[in-house]
Amino acid sequence: MTYRIELSRSARKSLLALPAVDQRRLERAIDALGKNPRPRGAKKLEGGAGELRVRVGVYRILYEVVDDVLCVLVLAIGARNDVYRRY
Repeated sequence: MTYRIELSRSARKSLLALPAVDQRRLERAIDALGKNPRPRGAKKLEGGAGELRVRVGVYRILYEVVDDVLCVLVLAIGARNDVYRRY
């Protein structure tokens, strides 16, 4: 089963603002979420409504899994010290 990946407007904007090397690493991690939306190391956000986060170096990908329609919605991407404040 493969999940469709959707990026929010702010997540896409954040991704494009990063250096090309980091963009490629994050894109690979996001593509991997399509095959396994709950990989080892994914954590639920405390106080959230089921959102998850995955680490990619100093960056975090915040996302939500919608199992009914097989979709992973990427909500935010950013550095650890900034992404939680913006989300």
